[in-house]
Amino acid sequence: MRIERLDHLVLTVADLRATIDFYVGVLGMREVTFGEDRKALAFGQSKINLHEAGHEFEPKARHAVPGSADLCFVTETPLDEVLATLTAHDVPVLEGPGDRAGALGRIRSVYVRDPDGNLVEISNYLN
Repeated sequence: MRIERLDHLVLTVADLRATIDFYVGVLGMREVTFGEDRKALAFGQSKINLHEAGHEFEPKARHAVPGSADLCFVTETPLDEVLATLTAHDVPVLEGPGDRAGALGRIRSVYVRDPDGNLVEISNYLN
């Protein structure tokens, strides 16, 4: 077996609307409705399915709780523009910009938290 890529992941969230507003309004993802009125966030070739805490879909992670994820997103938007967007939306930057190791090489990242406290890393690949 050889895994090719990540298709989607699931976030358990306390408040669907607050999560959608953050990821769509700040990070520029798209809100998607699928199945029986389920919600997801689409970006690039991937998506994040959303489960509201207490109303999760089966099967699910054994300990699905809001705020337990650590996510890294890659953008081609320069980090100075990312920082300006975060500032405009009053999203505090926890750390960065700083250099890190990404899946395909060196990245420069900033870190913020989403409404549930998940750690969100926003990165540019370095040439």
